[in-house]
Amino acid sequence: MPSEAPGPGPEDPRPTSSREQASAPPPGPTRRRPGGRTARIRTQVLDAVLAELGEHGYDGLTMDAVAARADVHRTTVYRRWGDVGGLLADVLDAATADDWQPPDTGSLESDLTLLNQEIQDALLAEPPIVAALIAASFRSEKAADAQRRLWDDRYARCEITVSRAVRRGELPPGVDARRLLIAATAPMYHQLLLLHTPPDPHLPGRAARTAALAAVAGAFTEPPPAEGDG
Repeated sequence: MPSEAPGPGPEDPRPTSSREQASAPPPGPTRRRPGGRTARIRTQVLDAVLAELGEHGYDGLTMDAVAARADVHRTTVYRRWGDVGGLLADVLDAATADDWQPPDTGSLESDLTLLNQEIQDALLAEPPIVAALIAASFRSEKAADAQRRLWDDRYARCEITVSRAVRRGELPPGVDARRLLIAATAPMYHQLLLLHTPPDPHLPGRAARTAALAAVAGAFTEPPPAEGDG
């Protein structure tokens, strides 16, 4: 979704430039940014943040190193972003300006499988930008807030996947889309980020199928109120 999620986990939120294209889910979106010197400086700085984060991690990320790498005066970086947390938050917020949409294959299980595959590809990408951003959100309150905004954005975009499945008759009405999406994608993060298990090519499909079957069985649908309740 990416990371994220993408979708829905965080993706590599690096704004694209003439020198470099973002990779990671959601795949290769075209960024929409205002033109002019301000936008150009922002692109240079956010590119530098991601490069420094990928090479040195959160502990090695400094304002001065970002300024030097971006070829932007350090005063500009401090004035606009304030601190490392501000830089990370802007990187994550920039990801919400892309035009990514979730897969639409005509099948809920297939859509969720492709979504999980995008997440897995992003989490395994080198340098490990997505994983580093998720880790950084545990160290910076500003980054954590921006990470939540990104998750909300990705989940909101992916809700159409569930709506389509309901319209096709694959799912009963009233399915809680957010709960279903979390159940489908959570195994990717659990296995790859928490347990650090070797990549399993079957995991995206297996997690998708499990969540889809649970949804069909009503696991994410609130039961009707009992007779006589409220």
